Amino acid sequence: MAIIHQNSQQKRLFINRWLVIPCHLPLALWLLITNLPAIAYQSNSPTSSAEAVVQYSSNPSALLQQGKEHYQAGQFFEAATLWQQAATAYASSGASITYAQALNYLSLAQQELGQWEQAQVAIAESLTILQSVEKLDSKGILLLAQALNTQGSLQLAQGQTKTALETWEQAEATYARAKDETGKVISQINQAQAWQFLGQYRRARNLLEQLVTDLENQPDTLLKADGLRSLGIALQVAGDLLQSKKLLEQSWAISKEFNSPSDTSPTLLSIGNVARDLERYDVAWKYYQEAAKLAPDGITQVQAQLNQLSLLVRFKKWEKALSLIPTIESNLSKLPPSRLAIYARVNLAESMIKLKNSEKEAIQLSYTSITSKIASKIYPKITSKITSKITPKIANILAIAIQEARQIQDARSEAYSLNQLAKLYQQNQQWEDAKNLTEQALQIAQTINAGDIIALAATQLGQILKQQGDIPGAIAAYETAYNNLQSLRSDLVAINPDVQFKFQESIEPIYRDLVSLLLTPSQAGIKKGAVSQSNLKKAREVIEALQLAELDNYFRDACVDTEPIVIDEIDVEAAVIYPIILSDRIEVILSVPNQPLTHYTSLLPEDKVKAILRQVYSSMSPGYPSNERLRLSEQIYDWLIRPAEAELANSNIKTLVFVPDGFLRNLPMAALYDGKQYLVENYSIAISPGLQLFPQRLQRVELNVLVAGLTEARQGYTGLPGVALEVQEITDKVTTDVLLNQEFTRTTFQTAIDSTPFPIVHLATHGQFSSNPKETFLLTWNDRIGIKDFDLLFQKRRLGILEPIELLVMSACQTAAGDNRATLGLAGFALRSGAHSTLGSLWSVSDESTTYLMKEFYQSLIQTKPSMTKAEALQQAQLKLRQDPLYEHPYFWASFVLVGNWL
Repeated sequence: MAIIHQNSQQKRLFINRWLVIPCHLPLALWLLITNLPAIAYQSNSPTSSAEAVVQYSSNPSALLQQGKEHYQAGQFFEAATLWQQAATAYASSGASITYAQALNYLSLAQQELGQWEQAQVAIAESLTILQSVEKLDSKGILLLAQALNTQGSLQLAQGQTKTALETWEQAEATYARAKDETGKVISQINQAQAWQFLGQYRRARNLLEQLVTDLENQPDTLLKADGLRSLGIALQVAGDLLQSKKLLEQSWAISKEFNSPSDTSPTLLSIGNVARDLERYDVAWKYYQEAAKLAPDGITQVQAQLNQLSLLVRFKKWEKALSLIPTIESNLSKLPPSRLAIYARVNLAESMIKLKNSEKEAIQLSYTSITSKIASKIYPKITSKITSKITPKIANILAIAIQEARQIQDARSEAYSLNQLAKLYQQNQQWEDAKNLTEQALQIAQTINAGDIIALAATQLGQILKQQGDIPGAIAAYETAYNNLQSLRSDLVAINPDVQFKFQESIEPIYRDLVSLLLTPSQAGIKKGAVSQSNLKKAREVIEALQLAELDNYFRDACVDTEPIVIDEIDVEAAVIYPIILSDRIEVILSVPNQPLTHYTSLLPEDKVKAILRQVYSSMSPGYPSNERLRLSEQIYDWLIRPAEAELANSNIKTLVFVPDGFLRNLPMAALYDGKQYLVENYSIAISPGLQLFPQRLQRVELNVLVAGLTEARQGYTGLPGVALEVQEITDKVTTDVLLNQEFTRTTFQTAIDSTPFPIVHLATHGQFSSNPKETFLLTWNDRIGIKDFDLLFQKRRLGILEPIELLVMSACQTAAGDNRATLGLAGFALRSGAHSTLGSLWSVSDESTTYLMKEFYQSLIQTKPSMTKAEALQQAQLKLRQDPLYEHPYFWASFVLVGNWL
């Protein structure tokens, strides 16, 4: 819906959600103007750019000050103009230190304007001057620290993250020389941001936690209040909402103590945002209300009111929303042109678009009881009235935003406003106008290298071109969006998706829409009904990228390394099946060694597909009618396997590797039914999050197993008496070290993992896989091991200090009931441990059948036949259970899945 940027030096990300306009200053400039009062504009006729220049002072010191005021107000072009004049004046007078200061400021403004080359020249010259002085005084040292901070922000914006980190470390040391504690804090916050972008999330978190301690030990001042607010926002960005709330409340208390509304109001706004992220909407409303009441300037008041409006729209309180809009419009009219004011207009327009759409939906629902013939006459008339009443007002708001962006020469704001206006035309089905505006927005965004807006505009252009029937053009547009998402990968996960954007609403559809277009048949030059090999390969790449993006989103980081692998190089007897659920169909891409890619389609709406998949999952319960279970399982077989039967047979395929999508991850592929047999009776089966994440196969060595588990009830979980027999069965077959009950703690497990190179780690304990990492865990005697703890527990193996784990077995865990993305937790444990393969269960199975299966699995794994793969060992164990009358139902044997390397 809008652009979120908690720190304007941070790359900005787009989302389809409410806007949180920044209520604090960019960290680099915050140090320069922190003691300046905010400027409140009340005039209904803001001074134009031309008129404002006449009022500028010829005194370079005054020019610096005026530039700060314009920068703080979001008028970056004005600020750059003033600072350029100041720099020229200082250069002429030979005042080298203040010349360097002006160049530093100038670089900041040029960065905001997307003038990257000019910004680089300005900051490089500033640093050259400051670093050439043999002995800087305290003011010079402070200016050098500020310039280093500015250089770091530029380096980060240009993708030079490691260099930015080093520069901010230098800035921190320089602030320490200047005895500026606040500057040190800001540099360290910037470093934490860089560590996040590098995927070092634990280091980032540790640094932020140390900052909390350091700040809390300082005496209460308004500078401390500002520092706490900046750190609170940084922690919100990192996803630590409770700690963020704590720091923001401390900042609020200090600013209240010093009776400083200019500090209190933005802090209250930030607390409201955190409350909203915690889904405490009533609390968020009260904070927004108080922030608006205390706002020392128009923009902070508007920000609070806009967030109130978004809440009203979210909960469909239309009358209150409509009554608030005129107040916001009035307050907006009093603001001078600035980036914040422009973003506020775009935000208002977006809320009004949502309001318009919600009203139309409500009216449509109210006519569902009327006969279709009558409704078809009444509904269009009413919705037409809504559109004709609200749409011109929205268009006018956005036109003013575009005009103001051009007035202050802010290309980023102009691109964003144009794209939003194009969205309005798109919704009104004015396709050509929507296309022209979107293309303008895209061109501007590409000129200033604004990757987030490029992705946003390119996606919108793809939607429009698809609607117009230009499929090749739509594919090209979506590929532009996709490529930008790939380049923004670390940025997208440097912030908590629950806080900043809804992955499934904003990012995931781009991948799915592109796959849908790529697999649309009958394009120019292609045989009717066929899809080109280049499109199939690209679609497969995008499907794998979606899998990776979902894991990034799940982990809240982008530290999963990837390396594309060709199936022919892994296993010539394995085929890879890529099913993907699209809005109107299921597409399947089949990859068979030494053969071209093929694909097949089942036309069925997404909601029906998901309903059937849930039925299949439910049918695995022993109490479900067998004939209905088999019918449902055969339907999935028809979608995924039957069209490929001949090719699989002709290629002598023995193993099927599924890269499942959505709720398909929760289904036991082994239990798919062809009308006569289950799939596992013909193939060994494995699951993969994508061949980009395929770990290298280790040479099979003598099996040595670390077994850890619980038989007794602990922490509210029932006992697992069958675990004792399970452990005994494993011990009888292979060399084992056992940690049972009291012996199984985090500490003893860590010691065992670090001391002996076990190829297999077998965990027979309660655990849960969930779409929420905080609810994904394994139980020890006195603790829980979370998914993010696994990277520490297995760190030596992941780093190559010890041999990686060949196989991780989790025999008593289960996926969270009703959780569509729960199996990401299973894949997550596999990736966090660095294990080449992971064997886990989709649901909780009886102790007895689990023990039986594990006994047979290890028996197959250790037999002398060297070509027996782990997938085949699992297949043999499942078939053994199926042959036993007590366990022939799929409930007992189908839940176990092998994730990762199947060899």
